[in-house]
Amino acid sequence: MSRYNVRETEAKWQSVWDERRSFAVTADKSKPKTYVLEMFPYPSGRIHMGHVRNYTIGDVIARYKRAKGFNVLHPMGWDAFGLPAENAALERNTHPGTWTYENIKAMRAQLKTMGLAIDWEREIATCKPEYYRFEQKMFLDFLKAGLAYRKESWVNWDPVDNTVLANEQVIDGRGWRTGALVEKRKLSQWFLKITHFADELLSAIGTLDRWPEKVRIMQENWIGKSQGCRFFFNLSGSHADLEVFTTRPDTLFGASFVAISPNHPLAAKLAEDDAGLAEFIAECNRMGTSEATLEQAEKKGWRTPVTAEHPFVKGWHLPVYVANFVLMEYGTGAIFGCPAHDQRDLDFARKYDLPVKPVVVPADADPASFQVGSEAYAGPGLLRNSDFLDGMEVEAGKKAAIAKIESLGRGQGTTMFRLRDWGVSRQRYWGCPIPIIHCPDCGVVHVPEDQLPVTLPPDVTFDQPGNPLARHATWKHVKCPSCGKDAERETDTFDTFIESSWYFLRFADPRNEQVAFDKELVKYWLPVDNYIGGIEHAVLHLLYSRFWTRALSHVGYLDLPEPFGGLFTQGMVTHATFQDGDGKWMFPTDVEIQGTTAKKIADGSPVTVGPVIKMSKSKKNVVDPEGIIGSYGADAARLFMMSDSPPDRDLEWTEAGIDGAWRYINRLWRLVTEPGFDLPAANSALPNSFSADATSIRRAAHKAAAGVGEDIEGYRFNSAVAKLRTFTNALGDALSKLAAKKGAVGADEAWAAREALEYMAQIVQPVMPHLAQEMWAELGHADLLVERNWPVADPSLVVDDSVTIGVQVNGKLRATLTLPRDCAQDVAQAAALADANVQRALEGKEPRKVIVVPNRIVNIVA
Repeated sequence: MSRYNVRETEAKWQSVWDERRSFAVTADKSKPKTYVLEMFPYPSGRIHMGHVRNYTIGDVIARYKRAKGFNVLHPMGWDAFGLPAENAALERNTHPGTWTYENIKAMRAQLKTMGLAIDWEREIATCKPEYYRFEQKMFLDFLKAGLAYRKESWVNWDPVDNTVLANEQVIDGRGWRTGALVEKRKLSQWFLKITHFADELLSAIGTLDRWPEKVRIMQENWIGKSQGCRFFFNLSGSHADLEVFTTRPDTLFGASFVAISPNHPLAAKLAEDDAGLAEFIAECNRMGTSEATLEQAEKKGWRTPVTAEHPFVKGWHLPVYVANFVLMEYGTGAIFGCPAHDQRDLDFARKYDLPVKPVVVPADADPASFQVGSEAYAGPGLLRNSDFLDGMEVEAGKKAAIAKIESLGRGQGTTMFRLRDWGVSRQRYWGCPIPIIHCPDCGVVHVPEDQLPVTLPPDVTFDQPGNPLARHATWKHVKCPSCGKDAERETDTFDTFIESSWYFLRFADPRNEQVAFDKELVKYWLPVDNYIGGIEHAVLHLLYSRFWTRALSHVGYLDLPEPFGGLFTQGMVTHATFQDGDGKWMFPTDVEIQGTTAKKIADGSPVTVGPVIKMSKSKKNVVDPEGIIGSYGADAARLFMMSDSPPDRDLEWTEAGIDGAWRYINRLWRLVTEPGFDLPAANSALPNSFSADATSIRRAAHKAAAGVGEDIEGYRFNSAVAKLRTFTNALGDALSKLAAKKGAVGADEAWAAREALEYMAQIVQPVMPHLAQEMWAELGHADLLVERNWPVADPSLVVDDSVTIGVQVNGKLRATLTLPRDCAQDVAQAAALADANVQRALEGKEPRKVIVVPNRIVNIVA
């Protein structure tokens, strides 16, 4: 029995592909193009099974598209800036750049063992000055065009690390690394004006018909366009009018309080004379700044002595609270609360014993008795208890309320977006320097273009909290380009989302030293036709990339409506969890499974098998791809990733699954090396005719080629693998049948067997490229499969000669028949009436009517 030598084979063909530059690509307008791109990785040091699945999906598409005659761009790069490198510098006493480049080297080597059809000559790393110099130029161009600006903004501040924290780095009000109580601070920050394109970003979602519906909805919700009303409350005392935005002016008669943000100017003014309020504001400022954080927090408020007069009713005064759930950054930083019809407002009202008055009543409910309990009513209905709005439906009530406010001169109808401008300043070292100089006389000065890139100083230390750039002895001190006086560089660096917002454009022209990319090359390659990554990037990364593309078009870099034509979000790779008797997590390699029980390999003690969840280093339910590829080969790992689950769903990693993939690979190898009879030479002439057995073999091969191709096109990879296995079974049975003839195999049968084996090699190539190439060579071919086109299925062989149809008697299925395809209706009717099961169902009755639907069904009415 011939055993497949996986290590030798995979290393051999990877070397050949490299030597021949098999996947290097240039623009070629004589061919249709396809741009396949997986979201590029952060160089953390090692690839994980999520990487294996992500890049296998992309590679299958890239290889298939190339076989279909497309000019395929399939590049790779590294999202290489970020805070983890600085943390590693602290923990390992090394430079972030050293750590990053060592990780890139290690991960590149690991990815290359997967046999990916990647054009490595286009590799980029975003931490290299030759990349980010163009990013700095883009920012300055945005600044000139009014798409970038600087303002004071509230941020999460860690007083120990002396740095700004992202919302997700604030855990229970404390810094994720130091545990210090987080403060809200106002800092001067740089912003990009994403709101300038808010309407366009929203309306263009309708053109993204090759994006998952759930992602489009997430984008729509994040942009959050809402029609509403801006109006003013008269406040008691000498306070200025308070501006409020609402999307539900129809519920104004149900208002029971007004709430302002802890960071509202009115709150600050009131806190000057109220120590309790000042402490409450300080408490609020120890929370995160995101809407999600505020949504999950307990709703708290501080009642002020100020009241707000209702805009429609003279003398109706509402209490004004400072509330922890009102964001200064959204709307006007002030709201009115209608508890009966908003759950957040209801929770707040119940906590502080405020009135709850229903003003929208279901059409079938009695207005006099309708009450709201613990759940706010947010459904449709008619307005009640609302003066001039009574009897109106909600939408009509909104319009009437806005018209009334406008007639009173108290406000106007308006459109609002949930989307905020993008704050891009970060107080850390390992990021792209912001190309700005601050001069005491000239103010904000752009770094001249001929001085770009502004690079990071290598001689920094991380022995003190805060940003090393801000305390560097020489780097930040420069002369002002305008007046020549002493000035200082901007010490903030860019948010790393910026690098990932345009890298897909750089791949089109990665070695251009003059400009970020050539317009014509971008026009040829973009948009990305197949963009593949996790659902966790469904909002920010994709939205920022869509904005950046529009901003570049705005300042003349390109003319591209959308960066990603097709998007696919793959599921996670999961694994069972294991805990020993002390509750400590265990690696799967330290556990032996015996039926439904598990034990520790080291000492035989029992192990608790926990739920199947996403692979996680903290839970230790991880499998090392390097070990799997070393033991089973890349093709087995790739096959398993494509086999057991639709690619958009989670995939459970199992030992049985990878063992099964390895056995299948060896079975395919034996089909080629041990057919049981002599095959004709490669490229032998087509026989004049084929026997029934030979035609059956050819039919299986051609149907598989057509079906597998269709499934890959439709991202149905598990279905494609199922068709490969079906073809393998059929071909294996046919070869065994021919081998049993012991030398009496017909020339047409042997030719059909060779054709089927060659088809097999060609159509497994996207999933198992090393095995496919070795099979191809074993079949006597000297060329590379990656240079061959996908086998063309003969339409006459793809369609079966026979069909299976159902026979119904009085609406119930009574029999199935196998008939010649497109047979005459009287033949189908006669066969149906002659069937024994049909005759029993007729009970001797004569059919009153027989309806034949060709190739599908026969209906008999008796």
